[in-house]
Amino acid sequence: MSNAKPLELPVIDYSLLSGDEIQRQHFHQNLAQAAREVGFFYLINHGIDQQLLHDVQRLSRAFFALPDDEKRKVKMANSPHFRGYNLAGSEITRSQPDYREQFDIGAEREPLRLEANSPAWQRLQGPNQWPDALPELQSVLTAWQQQMTNMALEILRSFAEALHLPRNAFDNLYGSQPNEHVKLIRYPGRPLSGSRQGVGAHKDSGFLTFLLQDDQRGLQVEVTPDNWVDASPLPGAFVVNIGELLELATNGYLRATVHRVVSPQPDKERLSVAFFLGAELGAVVPVYQLPESLARLAQGPASDPLNPLLREVGWNYLKGRLRSHPEVAQRFYAEHINK
Repeated sequence: MSNAKPLELPVIDYSLLSGDEIQRQHFHQNLAQAAREVGFFYLINHGIDQQLLHDVQRLSRAFFALPDDEKRKVKMANSPHFRGYNLAGSEITRSQPDYREQFDIGAEREPLRLEANSPAWQRLQGPNQWPDALPELQSVLTAWQQQMTNMALEILRSFAEALHLPRNAFDNLYGSQPNEHVKLIRYPGRPLSGSRQGVGAHKDSGFLTFLLQDDQRGLQVEVTPDNWVDASPLPGAFVVNIGELLELATNGYLRATVHRVVSPQPDKERLSVAFFLGAELGAVVPVYQLPESLARLAQGPASDPLNPLLREVGWNYLKGRLRSHPEVAQRFYAEHINK
């Protein structure tokens, strides 16, 4: 008999999308139900190459094992685009430091040419920083980002179909230069007597988040107020959650759920790799007209009074970055702090 604890989040089989019409309908029904009732689910049989996933995890560990002076050469504080490395405790969630070491990249693009009246969020576009000591990291993460984007867009379009919208309903928000984001994260073990905040309770800001976990627990989901369940690792699966963009766009019919990460035990560490599918920074999120049978169940987006949602994607994303990364904010955006 297995002693494994049963999973507390829904499991969605991506391969059903390649099946017959009944299987596709089953996929859409499961997807909409999971997103509405929980806002989190496991995605299995997703088609992302397993060797590539292994290489992503291997190189993530190799990056965090680099000497500190090599990692600091690509520190985020060098980048007005919020790309690069952060020491544990550098990122802030709900006014408290997150005890996680991390490395952020986005879509590899040239900076925009800015005018005096250009909105500050246009500074977010730009190149990544890559460690010279680990040249393989760039090619592997770029390949993974491309595969994840293709799969994630299929999920996004499946959401549109599940909501009885045109399949391409969200394409204009995604646009030609979307805000795709990858984050490598290492959670060191923490003493039981101190703060256990690996990541504080929060919602994600984009369309969808896909998380590749190792075998250590830590991610927790607030399925109902003050009722936290473990998103236990499931080998070969992604943990997927809804972001605030979809909650806004559906007037709260789809649910962006609060989640957090608890630090591992003192003798352990936890590695996760996140892919965030976002919208084009210049987009403005409308409220899509759902069929009456769905629209009457929409409860409106649940906005945090301390971090209110904005429908202007660029400003909403910049607001979150400024709150989370005070060192970058002070260096490159001092005129926008506390606005």
